[in-house]
Amino acid sequence: MSTDKFLLLILRNKKINEFENADKLISTFGNSGYWFDKISYIDYGNSQSIVQAIEDGKSCFENTVIYYPPEMDDLLRTYIEKSYSAKFDSLNCLLSENKSVFLLSSGAGSAKSIDNIATILNKKYCKSYSRAFIKAVGAPNGKISEALAKAKEVCGDVDFCINEKYGESSIEIIYSSDMPKTVYDGVMRALLGVLNDYVYALEDVTLAERLVELLKLRRMNICVAESFTGGGVSKRLVEVSGVSEVFYEGLNTYSNQAKEQRLGVKKQTLSKYGAVSEQTAAEMAEGLILSGNCDVSISTTGIAGPNSDNTNKPVGLFYIGVATKESVQVYKYNLNSSRKSITETAINFALFLAYKLIK
Repeated sequence: MSTDKFLLLILRNKKINEFENADKLISTFGNSGYWFDKISYIDYGNSQSIVQAIEDGKSCFENTVIYYPPEMDDLLRTYIEKSYSAKFDSLNCLLSENKSVFLLSSGAGSAKSIDNIATILNKKYCKSYSRAFIKAVGAPNGKISEALAKAKEVCGDVDFCINEKYGESSIEIIYSSDMPKTVYDGVMRALLGVLNDYVYALEDVTLAERLVELLKLRRMNICVAESFTGGGVSKRLVEVSGVSEVFYEGLNTYSNQAKEQRLGVKKQTLSKYGAVSEQTAAEMAEGLILSGNCDVSISTTGIAGPNSDNTNKPVGLFYIGVATKESVQVYKYNLNSSRKSITETAINFALFLAYKLIK
């Protein structure tokens, strides 16, 4: 008798973990509105464990998804078809009474296969799902948890898929297509009531795309001066099609001399406060504005590590300046993380702060 609905079996080589996409696979199923009650990782060289797992799936689950290397295809098909007394169809789906088995090869085309599985499951359970997005930067985990709890109070029949990386959060809201609009609106109000200060989009767009879109709308040009993010802020911007309409220049002013000559940072500022300081970040951003070439500017200066710069300032300390012709604002951060995490997080914060400034 079935006790749970979904089982995922991931067959892999324990010595060579080539299934780096397993987490993405699980997330993709979640995006389709289906969540696994149990996930098992099994060494594909252990035939006894594989057979036992398949038999457990047959006994205890309505649906079993098997993610496996392509070379195991014929072996799995033969065993499962014999066990279930049924055949796989052209979509790699086996249906036997109320039980389903889906074969999902780790080879090319797995994304399409997941879509096929979702279509079959939607038909089986008479369900249709819609999705909405909230994209945010800097939202604390506690705030996100609070927002989700409030949304669940409005409607318990809604699921969330959350991806967080380098300070940026993507919250995917998965709900029944027949949910009344008033209920959906209530869910979104609950989420935004907690997260509004961190949100930059209610659709699946990148932070840089949203900033470029806003710059075009405001008819504003932007300049960037970076002192520890290595051109990362500018790179994100120029990845957006059509950015040439709003992006004037990006400078990598690593040395103090470059800061003085290219941005007008005062020598006494650098001497008194150092390159990594609120004062230097402010003068970097202001220098770009004073050049007369832009309406909004971004500056970054910090210590990404792994070693400090002999100034007794900690690794992970950084400042972001954002400026317009009317004001200059500087934000201080101190992260305890890797070099890549510090720089990538700073890039996200810099783009978001510019977005917030001109919003």
